[in-house]
Order: sequence, then C-alpha cells, then structure tokens
Amino acid sequence: MMRRWLGLALIAGCPAWAADKLTLEERVEIIRGLTAEYASVKQTIPRSKKPLPFKADGTWDKSRWQDAMQEMGPAARSGDLVQITKIKLEKDKILFEINGGVKSGRKWTDRIEVGMGQRTTPIGMPGQPTLGTNLALEFDKPLSELSSANVKQILSPILDFEKRTATDLYMDKLPEEIREAIEEKRPAEGMDRDQVLLALGRPRLKTRETKDGLETEEWIYGLAPGKITFVVFHGAKVAEIKEAYAGLGLEAAPPLVPQ
Repeated sequence: MMRRWLGLALIAGCPAWAADKLTLEERVEIIRGLTAEYASVKQTIPRSKKPLPFKADGTWDKSRWQDAMQEMGPAARSGDLVQITKIKLEKDKILFEINGGVKSGRKWTDRIEVGMGQRTTPIGMPGQPTLGTNLALEFDKPLSELSSANVKQILSPILDFEKRTATDLYMDKLPEEIREAIEEKRPAEGMDRDQVLLALGRPRLKTRETKDGLETEEWIYGLAPGKITFVVFHGAKVAEIKEAYAGLGLEAAPPLVPQ
C-alpha cells in the first residue's frame, strides 16, 4: 500500500511534459548539447522579441522574417558567428535565445531615485542592451525521439554547427583534463564559470554567500526525484562538486573517472 501511494505521489508531482514522448534523459541531452553552442549563420536572421518560427521540415515563412527585418533589423548576417544563450523545450517546439535575445538593457528600477531635498540618486544601474534574437523550432506534434544532433541537422538551412567555431578554438587551448570534462558534460574542480556552462549549460538555481571574507557561489543542477549536482565556486573557480539524490537523503559517490 505504501509503495502504491508513493508511486501515485511521484506521478502527481511530475511536470506536465512527463507524459509526452520525449524522455527526461533526451531533454537533458538536448539542453546540454545545444546551450552555449556556436554556429555560423547561413541565412540572415532578423532581430525579434517574439520567437521567429522555423519549421522542423527546414522551411520558414520568409515574408514574416522579412517583416521582422524591416521592423528591427538583422541580428546576424551570413557568415557571422552566433551563440545559443538559452534554450527551452515545450510540448511541440523548442525555443532558442540567440546572442542574449532582445533586451533593452533597462529595468523598471532604473526609473526609481532616492534622496533628500533636491538631490536624488538612481537606485539601479542600466545594463547593456543585447542585439540578438529569438527562434522557435516548431514540430507541430509532441517532441519525441530527438537529440541535439538531430536539432542541429534540422537547423542546418540557417545555422552551420559543423565548421570549427570559437568554441572549438577555445577548447583547443584548455588543459586536457578540463577539455575532457567538458566533452563528457561533467563539472570538474578548477573550471571557471564559462567552462561549467559549456559542460552543463545554465544552472537551475544559483545561491551566493560570503563567510569569513570568502565569497562562495553555488550552481545547482537537476530536479527531484533524481540526482542533484551542486557546483561550488570559491571566487572564479570551481572548488567543490557535490552530488545527492533528492528525497533519498543519500550522498552520491564522486563521479568515476572514465578509463
């Protein structure tokens, strides 16, 4: 009876996409395999706040893209190098943020000032605007049996992931142990933040604290039920990696080093 109740509880707590045809492992592989990836542009891509639709059969509404071009101009032209900075999987589409998307760099706090009398000071500092764009890869059916390699092939009419990119050139200069960890999609002590992003993608959650003058930042990957990975930075470098299984209260053994 207890096992039956626990099984029902886990099903009830799963996200809505858990019932579709794409497995959790496939979703994780797609996100890790595409986040922070570089590609050479083969067709001019407009800037657009709303995701530009691109069909899974390799076609796109060129008149709609042209309208976006006239409204906001190009995000990248043929031959430019772009980076996928964020990815989100929905039931029947994959959303991409390219080169940071389209952001003005201004926040609502930029309009607030504090002070006394005639002297006031803004409480926020404006950020840098981004000149990227957003893309929606539409399948018109639930996602299923898909990998990052499949997605790169589908996007090949507009993005070329096969040429040696800035990522390849950067990887060539890394120490062997760091390069191997990135290729195996695992974190390693001594990595900096960019290297962790290449290995694991963006974290689900970040926490930060300062204790005894030492600044510690923790990046958290994974969801319950399952393995949770904690990547701990001391300053700019990874100082510790912890793994645990959510809900079980058991510390996982350190990951095995491949032979």
